Amino acid sequence: MTDKITYKQEILRKGIHLFSLSIPWFYYHNSAELMLSILIPLAIISVAIDLLSQYWTSFHKLFHSFFGAMMRPHETRAGIHLNGASWVFISAIITIILFSKLVAITAFTILIISDLLAALIGRKFGRHSLFDKSWEGTVAFMISGFIIVYLISSSQNQSGYFLMACLVGVIVSAFSEAASGVLRLDDNLAVPLAFGLTHELSLYILKI
Repeated sequence: MTDKITYKQEILRKGIHLFSLSIPWFYYHNSAELMLSILIPLAIISVAIDLLSQYWTSFHKLFHSFFGAMMRPHETRAGIHLNGASWVFISAIITIILFSKLVAITAFTILIISDLLAALIGRKFGRHSLFDKSWEGTVAFMISGFIIVYLISSSQNQSGYFLMACLVGVIVSAFSEAASGVLRLDDNLAVPLAFGLTHELSLYILKI
């Protein structure tokens, strides 16, 4: 495992991450245009904060006094890099642009809930390594993802094709989350992209 933060800090980090559920919830009730008009400025602000924290000493000390204990090693290394919050906003923007509304909402809900469970269960009960994560965390990701796509598919009266494509998307995104460190791709971006792209490809194949 590459995580260096304590389990308590992991819980706190994921607790803050839960606030990101407001993104798929708000998108469900509003248009893509409105979402992008909100998310793009937030992404710009978040990236600016990241850069300021890396190149302005006083701001760096202030920023790390509040959030330093929750930051992962790759978020504190020298050089230009973005933190989790910035990747969440960037990921949401890309997901909304690339995929249909329901796929984007499903992908982002899985990112937040399944990634949270994978991290907490993997850190607590992980005994068998998978890339730099654990099989236990990845299985937790898949089970929670399956439940999410079933509930969304059923509530929105989607076809069996949609559900099957979503299930395949969950499996691929679960392994993408596990391999994100090896691939050097932030899981906040890897998970929804893997889900959305796999869903679209699977749906296309199923309908041939």
